[in-house]
Amino acid sequence: MGDAVNEIGPIDYLVVEFPGNHMTGEGLPLLVDLVDRGIIRIMDLVFIKKELDGSVVAVEIADLTGDGKADLAVFEGASSGMLGQDDMEEAAAVLQPGDSAGILVYENLWAAPLAAALRRGGAQLVAGGRIPAEAVLAALDAA
Repeated sequence: MGDAVNEIGPIDYLVVEFPGNHMTGEGLPLLVDLVDRGIIRIMDLVFIKKELDGSVVAVEIADLTGDGKADLAVFEGASSGMLGQDDMEEAAAVLQPGDSAGILVYENLWAAPLAAALRRGGAQLVAGGRIPAEAVLAALDAA
């Protein structure tokens, strides 16, 4: 694992909510494009649904296809095994009953060479985070 950890890029995750379990699939071709161009590598992609009774179930990707709008079969098998039921429960905590979500874990391949060079030089990542787009726009408007 020593050499592999030195060469890996930063790993991020996203939880994308679909209110009312309504998915259009509009973003999927863009996700495929990011993978095809070597910008990211999908490590895990799981879809979950919060049932009306509050229970959380994983939705098979194959169950999401067939509407003619989005071909999710390309994501079949995108699982490193890192995401467990506890992760799905945590992600579902922000969902309303009847809503669904996609949980995406991905490696930032574009940043891997920089991360590897920094590690070889003895640097360590000591903090990270993400600034919501709304906060950036509000700060720009205020400036």
